Amino acid sequence: MPGDGGLFSAAYWSGQVALPLWFVVIAGALAAVGVLDRLLAPSLRWALKRRANRAIEELNTRLRLRIQPFKLTKRKALIDQLCFDPDVLSAVETYAHMNAVPRDAAMDRARRYAKEIVPSFSATTYFSVGTRLARFVSQSLYRVRLGYVNEQALRQVDPNAAVVFVINHRSNMDYVVVTYIASPAAALSYAVGEWAQIWPLNSLIRAMGAYFIRRNSNDPLYRRMVARYVAMATNAGVVQAVFPEGGLSRDGALKPPKLGLIAYMVQGFDPGAARDLVFIPVGINYDRVLEDRNLTAAARLAPGEQPKFAFNPMVFASYLAKMAGRMLTGRWHKNGYACVSFGEPLSLREHLASRHVDLRVLDDKTRQDEINVLGDRLISGIGRAIPALPVPLVATALLEGDAQPLTLFELKGRVFSLIQRLEARGHYVHIPRTDREYAIDVGLRMLKMRKLIVDDGDTIKINPTDVAILRYYANSIAHLMM
Repeated sequence: MPGDGGLFSAAYWSGQVALPLWFVVIAGALAAVGVLDRLLAPSLRWALKRRANRAIEELNTRLRLRIQPFKLTKRKALIDQLCFDPDVLSAVETYAHMNAVPRDAAMDRARRYAKEIVPSFSATTYFSVGTRLARFVSQSLYRVRLGYVNEQALRQVDPNAAVVFVINHRSNMDYVVVTYIASPAAALSYAVGEWAQIWPLNSLIRAMGAYFIRRNSNDPLYRRMVARYVAMATNAGVVQAVFPEGGLSRDGALKPPKLGLIAYMVQGFDPGAARDLVFIPVGINYDRVLEDRNLTAAARLAPGEQPKFAFNPMVFASYLAKMAGRMLTGRWHKNGYACVSFGEPLSLREHLASRHVDLRVLDDKTRQDEINVLGDRLISGIGRAIPALPVPLVATALLEGDAQPLTLFELKGRVFSLIQRLEARGHYVHIPRTDREYAIDVGLRMLKMRKLIVDDGDTIKINPTDVAILRYYANSIAHLMM
């Protein structure tokens, strides 16, 4: 009977149930997580995504080169897109066959490579953290200046084109200085080597839109995946920055181009496609390269001998402490000028039309020959864009002839002559305050501070132990005199 204490009676449901406290806490926590996940999280994600999209839209109204949707795609989706690219799948099959491993194992290897290569760009990190940090570091170490820019030529670049900045490589500061200088116009995507694969630096670099590459890998599967990622990014119009020299110049002179990444960008280029590929040469120079002694020491090694560059935390901490102490006491002097110039844009479509070639239909050897022609033209454009700064000018004047001691009057005469020759050839010479006398004083002061020259009051001569350092700086503009 329902009234006699049956299963559904009121007396039954009015009883009490005792539960352990830990069970109640865990159940409550799980219930809260469920509410957040099902009700609040979707709304929060929608609100954050909407805010981020508005921020991107606002950025794109200010940037000359827009941030393309490919760059904003979720990293997991890009990894899947790369792994299931037809060329990558073919390389996976080949890898499995050549190494006698199951296809699933080869695919797992490809996915590991994809996770290593693909960035996770964050506009907030790039513009709120990265570019501000780049500006602070650049301005703390150098007097950063924008050199020659042909604004009219840059404005004529098709806004729908895939733009690649090609830069000479003098210092690891190149990444920082160029990012700072280019930040009002574009968000650059760099190829970064193994040196940056340390936590938490790797996460920051990935969020800045950079992709990691193993420069000396001989694994065909890995190289094919790098090639396909670079091609995908280029075809999608991502703004990229590359260093055709492949590494830092050890003697200060421009190195012959290594065209691996550029070959990946251009070999499948369709001249009839809507999107052109435009290269913009960038020349960068410094009054002081922070790594100059390490680089010149490496230049003296025997052929095949590898330099031993080891990061020493104690040395780095000591340098930061000295810099902070000098700043606090007013004795800090910046490392002279760092100057960036932008050369004339080169349209790949126009370049190929002038040579009457289509890279897609050429055999491998002929295609590589054409890419070499393009590389020579790019490195020449970079060379013309490199600015002449006070220290390279003074170093060149001191080394002319037999490098004998000079009076200040003789030195100034040589530097004035150099400036006239360079300007007559149309090269950019950075003259601080438009005062040639002051420019020479700046160069001399930098060299005296580093004890690279000796001034006895009557004559100025090179410190014999540091001739290689002076030649390193002179080499940065030697090609402008040829």
